[in-house]
Amino acid sequence: MADAYIYDAVRTPRGKGKASGSLHEITSLSLATQTLEAIRDRNELDTSYVDDVILGCVTPIGEQGSDIARVAALNAEYAETTAGVQVDRFCASGLEACNMAAAKVMVGEADMAIGGGVEAMSRVPMGANGGAWSTDPSVAIKTYFAPQGVGADTIATKWGFSRDDVDAYAVESQKRAAKAWEEGRFAKSIIPVKDQMGGIILDHDEHMRPSADMQSLAALQPSFAGMGAMGFDEVIKQRYPELEAINHVHHAGNSSGIVDGASAVLFGSKEMGEKHDLKPRARIRAMASIGSEPGIMLTGPSYVTEKALKKAGMEVGDIDLYELNEAFAAVVLRMMQALDIPHDKINVNGGAIAMGHPLGATGGMILGTMVDELERTGKETALITLCVGAGMGTATIIERI
Repeated sequence: MADAYIYDAVRTPRGKGKASGSLHEITSLSLATQTLEAIRDRNELDTSYVDDVILGCVTPIGEQGSDIARVAALNAEYAETTAGVQVDRFCASGLEACNMAAAKVMVGEADMAIGGGVEAMSRVPMGANGGAWSTDPSVAIKTYFAPQGVGADTIATKWGFSRDDVDAYAVESQKRAAKAWEEGRFAKSIIPVKDQMGGIILDHDEHMRPSADMQSLAALQPSFAGMGAMGFDEVIKQRYPELEAINHVHHAGNSSGIVDGASAVLFGSKEMGEKHDLKPRARIRAMASIGSEPGIMLTGPSYVTEKALKKAGMEVGDIDLYELNEAFAAVVLRMMQALDIPHDKINVNGGAIAMGHPLGATGGMILGTMVDELERTGKETALITLCVGAGMGTATIIERI
C-alpha cells in the first residue's frame, strides 16, 4: 500500500456562530470555496489532477445540503473532472473526510485528494436536519439516548472531575490559544475570509475569551442541568446505576463554542507531489474509527487512540503531541486520565473551548494545526482525535517529513 502525504492545510478563522458573528453573512458555500481556492493558489495546482474533494458537514441541509463538496469544487473553478462528496460522522466529520482522502491515495484510487469540512452554524443551526436517534423511541430507549452535554456531565461524575477541574482546564485552554495567536503559530494555515469585493471580513478566531478566569467561570450556571431534570439524568442512571446523581459541571465557558468555519487539507502520493514540485509536510502513519457506549457518548477518544496506536505499532509514549477536540472539558480530562497523557503534550495551542468547534470543519482544522506545530517545534509524531455523537471516536496519526 502506498504512503499518503499531506502537502498543505488551510483553515478559515472561526467566527462566532450567531447573527452578530463576523461570518454570519458568508455562506457555507463561500467558506468552503475560499479554502479550496487557497489550496489551489498556494500550491499552483492544475486541478485536473485533483481526483476528489471530501468535506465533512454535520448539518447537510439547506445551503449546506446537496453535496456541498462537489458544488464548492465547481464554485472554486476546479476542473470538472474533480469529484466531490459530503460525509457526516458528527463532530469527527472533518477528520473522517481527511482519512477518506488519505485512504484513496493509499489504495491508488486517487493520486491527489482534498479532505476537510465546513459548517456555518450561525446560518444552519445544529440539529436542523433532525434524525431518528433522538426522536424515534424504538432506538432512543434501547441506546439510552441523552444529549451530549448530559453525557459530558456523566463523564465528570463517573470519573471524578469537579467543577473546579473542568473550569481550570477551560482557563488553560484560553491561555494557550491566546499565546498561540500572539506568537503567530496559526499564521501558516489561516486564510482570511473575504467578501464578494475582496475585502477581509475576518482574519482571527473571534470566539476567544483570553480574560476568562476561575472567578468569571464560577459565575456561569450549568448548561445541562435542565435537560437532566427533564428525565435524561434518569435515563443515564439506568445505564450507569452506580451513579446516585449526575453532577452537572459543564457550561458555556468550559464547553466548545458554536462557530462558523471551513478547512481543507491536500493529500497526495509521492509521485504526484514530485510531478507538481510539492514538498511533503507529513505522512499518514495510521487511521482508525471505533464505536463506544452511546449513552455516555463521548468516551471514544481513548479507545480509538489505542486502536490507532496498535495499527501503527506504537505506544502512548511514542506520540510527541496529542490533539483532542475540546467538545467539553471532561472529555479531554478523561482521555488524559485513561492513557496517562501529561497536559503539556495535549492541545498545546488551546482548542475548541477557546476558539470554537465548527462541527464538520474541526477535524481538518486540528489536523492542520498539528502539521504546523510539528514543524514549529521540530517534533516528529502527532495523534489527532475527536469524540463523536452516538458513541464513536476517530483518530489519525501523522509523522513529520
